[in-house]
Amino acid sequence: MPTASKVLDRVLVLEMVRVTEAAAIAASTLTGRGDEKAADAAAVEAMRAALNELDIDGTVVIGEGERDEAPMLFIGEKVGSGQGPAIDIALDPLEGTTICAKSGPNSLAVLAIAEKGGLLNAPDVYMDKLAVGPGLPAGVIDLDRTPTENVQAIAAAKGVAPKDIIACVLDRPRHEALIAELRSIGCGVVLIGDGDVAGVIATSDPDTTIDVYMGSGGAPEGVLACAALRCVGGQFKGRLLFRNDDERGRARKWGIEDLDRQYDLKDLAKGDCIFAATGVTDGSLLEGVRRVGGKMTTESVVMRASSGTVRWVKGEHRLNP
Repeated sequence: MPTASKVLDRVLVLEMVRVTEAAAIAASTLTGRGDEKAADAAAVEAMRAALNELDIDGTVVIGEGERDEAPMLFIGEKVGSGQGPAIDIALDPLEGTTICAKSGPNSLAVLAIAEKGGLLNAPDVYMDKLAVGPGLPAGVIDLDRTPTENVQAIAAAKGVAPKDIIACVLDRPRHEALIAELRSIGCGVVLIGDGDVAGVIATSDPDTTIDVYMGSGGAPEGVLACAALRCVGGQFKGRLLFRNDDERGRARKWGIEDLDRQYDLKDLAKGDCIFAATGVTDGSLLEGVRRVGGKMTTESVVMRASSGTVRWVKGEHRLNP
Protein backbone atom coordinates (compact mmCIF):
# COMPACT_ATOMS: atom_id res chain seq x y z
CA MET A 1 0.00 0.00 0.00
CA PRO A 2 1.48 3.43 -0.91
CA THR A 3 2.21 5.99 1.77
CA ALA A 4 -0.23 8.84 2.15
CA SER A 5 0.57 11.78 -0.07
CA LYS A 6 1.24 15.14 1.54
CA VAL A 7 -0.27 16.71 -1.57
CA LEU A 8 -3.56 14.80 -1.65
CA ASP A 9 -5.29 16.16 1.41
CA ARG A 10 -8.26 14.30 2.89
CA VAL A 11 -10.45 17.25 1.96
CA LEU A 12 -9.88 16.46 -1.71
CA VAL A 13 -11.56 13.07 -1.30
CA LEU A 14 -15.01 14.60 -0.88
CA GLU A 15 -14.24 17.48 -3.23
CA MET A 16 -13.73 14.94 -6.01
CA VAL A 17 -17.21 13.54 -5.32
CA ARG A 18 -18.70 17.01 -5.73
CA VAL A 19 -16.99 17.27 -9.11
CA THR A 20 -18.29 13.93 -10.42
CA GLU A 21 -21.75 14.65 -9.00
CA ALA A 22 -21.91 17.91 -10.98
CA ALA A 23 -20.96 16.14 -14.22
CA ALA A 24 -23.39 13.27 -13.65
CA ILE A 25 -26.32 15.58 -12.87
CA ALA A 26 -25.64 17.66 -15.98
CA ALA A 27 -25.41 14.59 -18.23
CA SER A 28 -28.54 13.06 -16.72
CA THR A 29 -30.72 15.83 -18.14
CA LEU A 30 -29.98 14.33 -21.57
CA THR A 31 -30.26 10.64 -20.69
CA GLY A 32 -32.20 8.75 -23.36
CA ARG A 33 -32.39 11.77 -25.69
CA GLY A 34 -30.20 10.16 -28.34
CA ASP A 35 -27.69 13.02 -28.49
CA GLU A 36 -24.26 11.77 -27.41
CA LYS A 37 -22.44 15.03 -28.14
CA ALA A 38 -24.87 17.16 -26.17
CA ALA A 39 -24.75 14.85 -23.15
CA ASP A 40 -20.94 14.79 -23.22
CA ALA A 41 -20.72 18.57 -23.62
CA ALA A 42 -23.03 19.11 -20.63
CA ALA A 43 -20.93 16.81 -18.46
CA VAL A 44 -17.67 18.42 -19.58
CA GLU A 45 -18.87 21.95 -18.88
CA ALA A 46 -20.19 21.02 -15.44
CA MET A 47 -17.02 19.14 -14.45
CA ARG A 48 -14.79 21.95 -15.62
CA ALA A 49 -16.78 24.53 -13.64
CA ALA A 50 -16.64 22.38 -10.51
CA LEU A 51 -12.89 21.81 -10.82
CA ASN A 52 -12.27 25.53 -11.26
CA GLU A 53 -13.92 26.22 -7.90
CA LEU A 54 -11.23 24.21 -6.09
CA ASP A 55 -8.02 25.55 -4.59
CA ILE A 56 -5.74 23.30 -6.62
CA ASP A 57 -3.09 23.74 -9.28
CA GLY A 58 -4.49 21.01 -11.50
CA THR A 59 -3.27 19.78 -14.87
CA VAL A 60 -5.42 17.52 -17.05
CA VAL A 61 -3.25 14.60 -18.22
CA ILE A 62 -6.13 12.41 -19.40
CA GLY A 63 -8.96 14.44 -20.89
CA GLU A 64 -11.27 14.96 -23.83
CA GLY A 65 -8.42 15.01 -26.33
CA GLU A 66 -5.78 17.44 -27.49
CA ARG A 67 -6.42 21.17 -27.46
CA ASP A 68 -7.36 21.48 -31.12
CA GLU A 69 -9.89 18.62 -30.71
CA ALA A 70 -11.51 19.66 -27.41
CA PRO A 71 -12.46 23.18 -26.36
CA MET A 72 -12.61 22.21 -22.67
CA LEU A 73 -10.83 19.74 -20.41
CA PHE A 74 -8.24 19.02 -23.08
CA ILE A 75 -4.93 17.36 -22.27
CA GLY A 76 -2.65 19.97 -20.71
CA GLU A 77 -5.48 22.28 -19.60
CA LYS A 78 -4.97 23.94 -16.22
CA VAL A 79 -7.88 23.81 -13.79
CA GLY A 80 -8.51 25.08 -10.28
CA SER A 81 -7.55 28.39 -8.70
CA GLY A 82 -3.84 27.70 -9.20
CA GLN A 83 -3.23 28.46 -5.54
CA GLY A 84 -3.29 24.95 -4.08
CA PRO A 85 -1.33 21.69 -4.49
CA ALA A 86 -0.02 20.65 -7.90
CA ILE A 87 -1.92 17.56 -9.02
CA ASP A 88 -2.40 15.55 -12.19
CA ILE A 89 -5.98 14.79 -13.20
CA ALA A 90 -7.41 11.99 -15.35
CA LEU A 91 -11.06 12.38 -16.18
CA ASP A 92 -13.95 11.19 -18.26
CA PRO A 93 -16.92 13.48 -17.59
CA LEU A 94 -19.22 10.99 -19.31
CA GLU A 95 -17.88 7.43 -19.49
CA GLY A 96 -20.31 5.73 -21.85
CA THR A 97 -21.72 8.54 -23.99
CA THR A 98 -23.67 6.09 -26.14
CA ILE A 99 -25.01 4.40 -23.02
CA CYS A 100 -26.27 7.73 -21.69
CA ALA A 101 -27.84 8.70 -25.02
CA LYS A 102 -29.69 5.37 -25.15
CA SER A 103 -30.40 5.23 -21.38
CA GLY A 104 -28.45 1.99 -21.02
CA PRO A 105 -26.62 0.71 -17.91
CA ASN A 106 -23.25 1.72 -16.43
CA SER A 107 -22.80 5.30 -17.65
CA LEU A 108 -20.58 7.17 -15.19
CA ALA A 109 -18.85 10.48 -14.49
CA VAL A 110 -15.28 9.52 -13.57
CA LEU A 111 -12.25 11.31 -12.14
CA ALA A 112 -8.84 10.35 -10.72
CA ILE A 113 -6.13 12.54 -9.22
CA ALA A 114 -2.53 11.95 -8.17
CA GLU A 115 0.60 13.88 -7.40
CA LYS A 116 2.33 15.39 -10.42
CA GLY A 117 3.75 12.56 -12.53
CA GLY A 118 1.59 9.92 -10.86
CA LEU A 119 -0.66 9.19 -13.87
CA LEU A 120 0.57 8.10 -17.29
CA ASN A 121 -0.11 10.76 -19.89
CA ALA A 122 -1.63 8.22 -22.27
CA PRO A 123 -2.42 9.26 -25.85
CA ASP A 124 -5.97 8.87 -27.12
CA VAL A 125 -5.38 5.53 -28.84
CA TYR A 126 -6.54 1.97 -28.19
CA MET A 127 -5.04 -0.18 -25.46
CA ASP A 128 -5.09 -3.96 -25.13
CA LYS A 129 -6.28 -4.59 -21.56
CA LEU A 130 -6.26 -7.48 -19.13
CA ALA A 131 -7.47 -7.06 -15.55
CA VAL A 132 -8.33 -9.17 -12.51
CA GLY A 133 -9.40 -8.32 -8.98
CA PRO A 134 -7.52 -8.74 -5.69
CA GLY A 135 -6.44 -11.97 -3.98
CA LEU A 136 -4.66 -13.65 -6.89
CA PRO A 137 -0.91 -14.40 -7.06
CA ALA A 138 1.29 -11.82 -8.75
CA GLY A 139 1.85 -12.44 -12.43
CA VAL A 140 -1.29 -14.53 -12.92
CA ILE A 141 -2.10 -12.54 -16.09
CA ASP A 142 0.14 -11.58 -18.99
CA LEU A 143 -0.64 -10.06 -22.40
CA ASP A 144 2.04 -12.25 -23.97
CA ARG A 145 -0.12 -15.29 -23.21
CA THR A 146 -3.18 -16.34 -25.19
CA PRO A 147 -6.67 -15.71 -23.76
CA THR A 148 -6.94 -19.45 -23.12
CA GLU A 149 -3.68 -19.50 -21.16
CA ASN A 150 -4.76 -16.51 -19.08
CA VAL A 151 -8.12 -18.08 -18.25
CA GLN A 152 -6.41 -21.34 -17.32
CA ALA A 153 -3.97 -19.51 -15.02
CA ILE A 154 -6.79 -17.60 -13.32
CA ALA A 155 -8.83 -20.78 -12.91
CA ALA A 156 -5.86 -22.63 -11.41
CA ALA A 157 -5.23 -19.78 -8.95
CA LYS A 158 -8.88 -19.87 -7.88
CA GLY A 159 -9.02 -23.64 -7.71
CA VAL A 160 -11.78 -23.94 -10.31
CA ALA A 161 -12.14 -25.13 -13.90
CA PRO A 162 -11.85 -22.71 -16.85
CA LYS A 163 -15.61 -23.18 -17.47
CA ASP A 164 -16.23 -21.55 -14.09
CA ILE A 165 -14.47 -18.32 -15.11
CA ILE A 166 -16.51 -15.32 -16.29
CA ALA A 167 -14.87 -12.77 -18.60
CA CYS A 168 -16.12 -9.26 -19.37
CA VAL A 169 -15.56 -8.09 -22.95
CA LEU A 170 -16.67 -5.05 -24.94
CA ASP A 171 -19.18 -6.12 -27.59
CA ARG A 172 -17.26 -5.07 -30.69
CA PRO A 173 -16.57 -6.74 -34.06
CA ARG A 174 -12.84 -6.58 -33.29
CA HIS A 175 -13.43 -8.97 -30.37
CA GLU A 176 -15.18 -11.73 -32.34
CA ALA A 177 -12.13 -14.04 -32.31
CA LEU A 178 -11.50 -13.37 -28.59
CA ILE A 179 -15.13 -14.15 -27.68
CA ALA A 180 -15.10 -17.32 -29.79
CA GLU A 181 -11.89 -18.55 -28.13
CA LEU A 182 -13.23 -17.90 -24.63
CA ARG A 183 -16.47 -19.73 -25.36
CA SER A 184 -14.59 -22.63 -26.94
CA ILE A 185 -13.06 -23.45 -23.55
CA GLY A 186 -16.38 -23.08 -21.77
CA CYS A 187 -15.63 -19.66 -20.29
CA GLY A 188 -18.66 -17.46 -19.69
CA VAL A 189 -18.62 -14.09 -21.44
CA VAL A 190 -20.42 -10.96 -20.24
CA LEU A 191 -20.70 -8.57 -23.18
CA ILE A 192 -20.97 -4.84 -22.50
CA GLY A 193 -21.87 -2.20 -25.05
CA ASP A 194 -19.66 0.52 -23.63
CA GLY A 195 -18.11 1.70 -20.37
CA ASP A 196 -14.95 -0.35 -19.94
CA VAL A 197 -13.88 1.58 -16.81
CA ALA A 198 -16.85 0.00 -15.04
CA GLY A 199 -15.97 -3.32 -16.70
CA VAL A 200 -12.45 -3.33 -15.25
CA ILE A 201 -13.65 -2.24 -11.80
CA ALA A 202 -16.24 -5.04 -11.84
CA THR A 203 -13.43 -7.61 -11.51
CA SER A 204 -12.80 -6.32 -7.97
CA ASP A 205 -16.41 -6.82 -6.83
CA PRO A 206 -17.37 -10.46 -6.11
CA ASP A 207 -21.06 -9.59 -6.46
CA THR A 208 -20.61 -9.05 -10.22
CA THR A 209 -19.24 -12.63 -10.63
CA ILE A 210 -16.78 -11.24 -13.21
CA ASP A 211 -13.30 -12.77 -12.87
CA VAL A 212 -11.37 -11.05 -15.67
CA TYR A 213 -11.67 -8.17 -18.10
CA MET A 214 -10.21 -8.73 -21.59
CA GLY A 215 -9.99 -6.86 -24.86
CA SER A 216 -9.09 -3.48 -26.31
CA GLY A 217 -10.53 -0.09 -25.45
CA GLY A 218 -9.40 3.48 -24.99
CA ALA A 219 -6.01 3.99 -23.37
CA PRO A 220 -7.22 6.97 -21.28
CA GLU A 221 -9.95 4.78 -19.78
CA GLY A 222 -7.24 2.25 -18.93
CA VAL A 223 -5.45 4.83 -16.77
CA LEU A 224 -8.70 5.73 -14.99
CA ALA A 225 -9.45 2.07 -14.31
CA CYS A 226 -5.94 1.53 -12.94
CA ALA A 227 -6.39 4.41 -10.49
CA ALA A 228 -9.45 2.58 -9.13
CA LEU A 229 -7.68 -0.79 -8.93
CA ARG A 230 -4.80 0.84 -7.04
CA CYS A 231 -7.35 1.66 -4.34
CA VAL A 232 -9.21 -1.66 -4.10
CA GLY A 233 -6.58 -4.13 -5.27
CA GLY A 234 -6.13 -6.14 -8.41
CA GLN A 235 -3.80 -6.58 -11.35
CA PHE A 236 -3.78 -4.88 -14.73
CA LYS A 237 -1.77 -5.32 -17.91
CA GLY A 238 -1.97 -2.88 -20.79
CA ARG A 239 -0.28 -2.37 -24.15
CA LEU A 240 -0.90 0.55 -26.50
CA LEU A 241 -2.26 -0.33 -29.93
CA PHE A 242 -1.49 1.87 -32.94
CA ARG A 243 -3.36 1.94 -36.23
CA ASN A 244 -1.09 4.34 -38.09
CA ASP A 245 2.01 6.54 -37.92
CA ASP A 246 -0.06 9.51 -36.73
CA GLU A 247 -1.02 7.62 -33.58
CA ARG A 248 2.59 6.53 -33.02
CA GLY A 249 3.67 10.15 -33.36
CA ARG A 250 1.03 11.22 -30.86
CA ALA A 251 2.41 8.74 -28.32
CA ARG A 252 5.96 10.03 -28.79
CA LYS A 253 4.67 13.58 -28.35
CA TRP A 254 3.61 12.65 -24.81
CA GLY A 255 6.99 11.11 -24.02
CA ILE A 256 6.28 7.44 -24.79
CA GLU A 257 9.26 5.88 -26.60
CA ASP A 258 8.76 2.13 -26.09
CA LEU A 259 5.64 1.62 -28.18
CA ASP A 260 5.50 -2.14 -27.49
CA ARG A 261 5.78 -1.91 -23.71
CA GLN A 262 3.48 -3.99 -21.53
CA TYR A 263 2.35 -1.68 -18.73
CA ASP A 264 1.63 -2.85 -15.22
CA LEU A 265 -0.87 -1.34 -12.80
CA LYS A 266 1.71 0.89 -11.11
CA ASP A 267 3.11 2.06 -14.45
CA LEU A 268 -0.22 3.70 -15.25
CA ALA A 269 -1.18 4.95 -11.78
CA LYS A 270 1.59 5.15 -9.19
CA GLY A 271 1.91 6.53 -5.69
CA ASP A 272 -1.12 7.72 -3.78
CA CYS A 273 -4.20 8.49 -5.83
CA ILE A 274 -7.90 9.22 -5.40
CA PHE A 275 -10.61 7.82 -7.67
CA ALA A 276 -14.21 9.04 -7.74
CA ALA A 277 -17.23 8.12 -9.85
CA THR A 278 -20.90 9.06 -9.84
CA GLY A 279 -23.57 7.06 -11.63
CA VAL A 280 -25.36 8.74 -14.52
CA THR A 281 -27.50 5.69 -15.34
CA ASP A 282 -28.13 2.63 -13.18
CA GLY A 283 -25.42 -0.01 -13.36
CA SER A 284 -23.57 -2.81 -11.60
CA LEU A 285 -21.40 -0.31 -9.72
CA LEU A 286 -23.70 2.63 -8.96
CA GLU A 287 -27.28 3.82 -9.19
CA GLY A 288 -27.92 6.57 -11.68
CA VAL A 289 -29.27 10.08 -11.07
CA ARG A 290 -32.93 10.04 -10.04
CA ARG A 291 -35.45 12.86 -9.90
CA VAL A 292 -38.07 12.50 -7.20
CA GLY A 293 -40.36 15.40 -6.39
CA GLY A 294 -38.31 18.54 -5.92
CA LYS A 295 -34.96 16.83 -5.54
CA MET A 296 -32.38 14.66 -7.29
CA THR A 297 -30.46 11.79 -5.76
CA THR A 298 -26.98 10.63 -6.72
CA GLU A 299 -24.81 7.68 -5.76
CA SER A 300 -21.03 7.94 -5.86
CA VAL A 301 -17.98 5.96 -4.84
CA VAL A 302 -14.66 7.50 -3.83
CA MET A 303 -11.48 5.57 -3.05
CA ARG A 304 -7.97 6.37 -1.87
CA ALA A 305 -4.95 4.18 -2.57
CA SER A 306 -2.90 5.00 0.53
CA SER A 307 -5.63 4.02 2.98
CA GLY A 308 -7.53 1.49 0.88
CA THR A 309 -10.68 3.29 1.99
CA VAL A 310 -13.78 3.00 -0.18
CA ARG A 311 -16.66 5.36 0.59
CA TRP A 312 -20.15 5.11 -0.88
CA VAL A 313 -21.82 8.51 -0.95
CA LYS A 314 -25.54 9.10 -1.34
CA GLY A 315 -26.42 12.67 -2.24
CA GLU A 316 -29.68 14.61 -2.26
CA HIS A 317 -29.78 17.79 -4.33
CA ARG A 318 -32.66 20.26 -4.38
CA LEU A 319 -33.81 21.13 -7.88
CA ASN A 320 -34.52 24.74 -6.90
CA PRO A 321 -32.12 25.58 -4.05
